[in-house]
Amino acid sequence: MHFLNAAWLWLLLIVAALAGLYVLSQLRRSKYVARFSNLELLGSVAPRRPGWRRHLTFALLLAGLAVLSVGVAQPTAAVRVPSDRATVILAIDVSLSMEATDVLPSRIQAAKTAATDFVDLLPGRINLGLVDFGGTASLLVSPTVERDPVKHAISGMQLQNSTAIGEAIFTSLQAINVFAQSTTAAGSIAPHARIVLLSDGSNTVGRGIDQAIAAARAAKVQVSTIAFGTQDGTVTYQGQTIPVPADDAALSQIASQTGGSFHTAHSAGELESVYRDIGSQIGYTTKHKEISWRFLLIGLLLAFGAGGTSMLWSGRLV
Repeated sequence: MHFLNAAWLWLLLIVAALAGLYVLSQLRRSKYVARFSNLELLGSVAPRRPGWRRHLTFALLLAGLAVLSVGVAQPTAAVRVPSDRATVILAIDVSLSMEATDVLPSRIQAAKTAATDFVDLLPGRINLGLVDFGGTASLLVSPTVERDPVKHAISGMQLQNSTAIGEAIFTSLQAINVFAQSTTAAGSIAPHARIVLLSDGSNTVGRGIDQAIAAARAAKVQVSTIAFGTQDGTVTYQGQTIPVPADDAALSQIASQTGGSFHTAHSAGELESVYRDIGSQIGYTTKHKEISWRFLLIGLLLAFGAGGTSMLWSGRLV
């Protein structure tokens, strides 16, 4: 919790002083009562007091003052709100290794299903684009707030030879740059952008990963990566069974050096969970919202409670 006007918290010292004075007055009262030598006479002449109820009334009053003191200091709380503006490029590996069935029904089908769910997860104000990459990288959908074109393109992706991870990042960066130039007014700051890249293998063709990382860092675009599949994946190609284990090292390097997040997913369920996590990071931001009214309301209720119990039990407010 933060305070917009923390100086008012000094009022809590006054509340503490009142509490101390009350305790001292009760101790003095006890000493005064002890001076009566005839306790039977004391019982007949001293008015009956409400005992613990009197203390409860004052406790409610002190609590109300303390809460009101916090309220006037204008406390704020961190809340998650949808991002106003952002551009996200979803880059999906369509190399032949994505045909492996270590993730049912296959890596590519599980990836398509989870990616479609990710599209629905993002707030509608976020611009979303789609890139697929195998031997080359292609921009299938330019960044847009329309979701149906992205879903349609995901369902139609076809497998290709090789894996061009570096080219996928360069293509995504170019799409982000073109979109920013066409939609950002002169003198304005371009919206925050991020690339979400899913792959199961190593970069085999095209520009290298180090070049792609340097380009992403120069553009100040984070690349969050997902290493999809298990170490036991295989595909059959030209009659031969070829191992296609997921490559975590390269994707982890991309994420760590561009400021993105790295994830692994070994099943369709894990992939869906990863996409939800990334969507939460991208689609929402944390802001501090003033919540003074909550403290002021609670403080007034406590003060009213103190006044009400005082009148109920003693017939007076003081």
